[in-house]
Amino acid sequence: MSNRIMRSLDSGVMSAPRGAAVEAHAGLRRLVGRAVRACRKALPQACALCVAPAGDALVCSACAAALARLRDACPVCALPGEGTSVCGRCLLHPPPFAATVAAFVYAFPVDRLLQQLKYGGRLAFADWAAAELAVAAATALRARGDGEWPDRVIAVPLSATRQRERGFNQAHEIAARVAASVGLPVAHSLLRVEGGVPQAALRWSARAKNVRGAFSCHTNLGGARIALVDDVMTTGATLAAATAALRGAGATRVECWVVARTLPPAAA
Repeated sequence: MSNRIMRSLDSGVMSAPRGAAVEAHAGLRRLVGRAVRACRKALPQACALCVAPAGDALVCSACAAALARLRDACPVCALPGEGTSVCGRCLLHPPPFAATVAAFVYAFPVDRLLQQLKYGGRLAFADWAAAELAVAAATALRARGDGEWPDRVIAVPLSATRQRERGFNQAHEIAARVAASVGLPVAHSLLRVEGGVPQAALRWSARAKNVRGAFSCHTNLGGARIALVDDVMTTGATLAAATAALRGAGATRVECWVVARTLPPAAA
């Protein structure tokens, strides 16, 4: 484990080199973030779930403690199992990604918070989501050897049309904040092909076909180890398709970092 990354994990400071334009944008983002945090401290916050006083947090400590966190899950697909061993399904049919880190089970009220971010444009919830995911990711990273650490973070992209409609990509908003927390650079190597029905509108059985070939990678990723970030993993089809594109571009290891993991109907 490198000293630089350990210092970043302890201090929450990202030190990866960037181009001037990207660094300027990152500096503006940090400035705005500090201003928002200062406003939260100056103005009393009400919990987004119970409206009780929450200090400078978006979710009060009592509600945060009651959220359904993911525990005793398969380290590959993040579905609950017996302890933390790789599940039988992943042993028989390994997905293209090597591991999955998830902070929560996608259930009430976590689903409402993420929906407010994704569909309601409540970008403040990206701070909460990223902070929770960063803790889960840092915990997972500290338990590994250096050879399994990612060297960059990539967000699952939206198509250009969907991004114009929404005005932002929630996965990128989360990824940028998580990357800053764990001291890794953000890369923009993945593109989403236009077209396709939104995954949320499809049955589980139809999702893999819908995203087959949906991503392309325009960068040579030879030898790269990537943390692929999204807000929610449902069937894993979107993340598997994105992983296939990254590995096709030369990435040697891709792991998924998600805020929440949806349980299959039988386990929910």
